[in-house]
Amino acid sequence: MRILIVKVSSMGDIIHTLPALTDAFHAKKDVYFDWVVEEAFTEIPGWHPAVDRVIPVAFRRWRQAPYRAWRSGEFQEFRKNLQQQPYDLVLDAQGLIKSGVISALARGQVAGQSKNTIREPLATLFYDRVYTIPWQQHAVERVRALFAQALDYPRDRTSCDYGIDLGRITNKLPAKDNTVVFLHGTSWDSKKWPGQYWQQLARLAGRGGFRVKVLWGNQEELRCARVIAEAAANVEVQDRLSLNGVASVLLSARAIVAVDTGLAHLAAALDLPVVAIYGASNPALTGTYGREQVHLKSSFGCSPCLNKKCRYRGASVTSHYDDKVFQVRPPCYSDNPPELVWEQIMALMKGDKARLDSLSGG
Repeated sequence: MRILIVKVSSMGDIIHTLPALTDAFHAKKDVYFDWVVEEAFTEIPGWHPAVDRVIPVAFRRWRQAPYRAWRSGEFQEFRKNLQQQPYDLVLDAQGLIKSGVISALARGQVAGQSKNTIREPLATLFYDRVYTIPWQQHAVERVRALFAQALDYPRDRTSCDYGIDLGRITNKLPAKDNTVVFLHGTSWDSKKWPGQYWQQLARLAGRGGFRVKVLWGNQEELRCARVIAEAAANVEVQDRLSLNGVASVLLSARAIVAVDTGLAHLAAALDLPVVAIYGASNPALTGTYGREQVHLKSSFGCSPCLNKKCRYRGASVTSHYDDKVFQVRPPCYSDNPPELVWEQIMALMKGDKARLDSLSGG
């Protein structure tokens, strides 16, 4: 039995699909999977042993110059690759119009969520079979439920296994060092923890004897990383890395502190301790998922707003470091200042050390 998974983006959504793939892989011994994914994320499906073929798509790039994509033959080549293999089932795990179009182009019966539970109801026009998946559960569990219904097997609710084969990421696992990784970059302005907070957190890490590694993925994130590095000598801004390289850096860290970003979900999928800071989004539905995940939520009146940009127009909220007063923006992050975040990191690292000692017999 061969299944095509259509889950093209974003990074977090792709990672959220891995446990469902593990479920199906264990429940259906004769099943093989191909996966359509955005070209920037092709490494991720390849980490899972159940995935046979990864088919890259370039929707993000094509929509910027659709005529050029058509004239170059790039789209036609993608369609040829997509239709190379007939499928017993095409599973749209994303629920968007674009993923519905891709699913319809493939050779096979298409399944997805019903119009009452899907993100973009028009996508159901491309489906042959639909399943109702309740909204009020975490995104990981929603995808697991979809796979279980579509492939007809009972879902194990007692465990969650992302199924990543670390040998596909690196030939040798890096040793743990006295490092905390900062994942500060995110596509929504409303999800960004204030730069002054990151700077103070770096100082707190330095006082505790820890080095800080800061990752980035674009020029704006690089600029912010350099601002963080200016605050403390213990901060190291990493070079721009592939996803395999990012995973290797994460695997060497004692802990990760993050905002709501795809790399935070990657850290959780690698079974690493994460302190994640939430303001605009709801961690109960889309937060990091797994063991040793600490979610610092905001109790600010308008949180979680689920808006890409902060729309707060009330009285300003201020904080201060180094005798300088600054406005906290978005204000919902004032609930989780650096001192509180560092306390959570220290508590999490103590628990992680105890777990590592128990595994090694120490």
